[in-house]
Amino acid sequence: MAISTDAKKKIIEEYKTSEHDTGSPQVQIAILTHRINDLAEHLKTHKKDNHSRRGLLGMVGLRRRLFAYMEETEGADTVKKLKKQLGLK
Repeated sequence: MAISTDAKKKIIEEYKTSEHDTGSPQVQIAILTHRINDLAEHLKTHKKDNHSRRGLLGMVGLRRRLFAYMEETEGADTVKKLKKQLGLK
């Protein structure tokens, strides 16, 4: 369920805001979204895996907090743009 190095590099390249950016909220949200989608697929087949479900809920909460932080610092328009780009809402 971990992201491969190549997939992570691809996500970072797509969502980075500067040359050496690997930890901006946009990149963190994009990586979390990828992990959440993978885990959601896992839980469709393994319905009783409650330990992974708890981890999924934690990741969703972290992503929500990162969106809130981004909205405070960069504005609601940037958040809406990123959500649309990631296919959320």
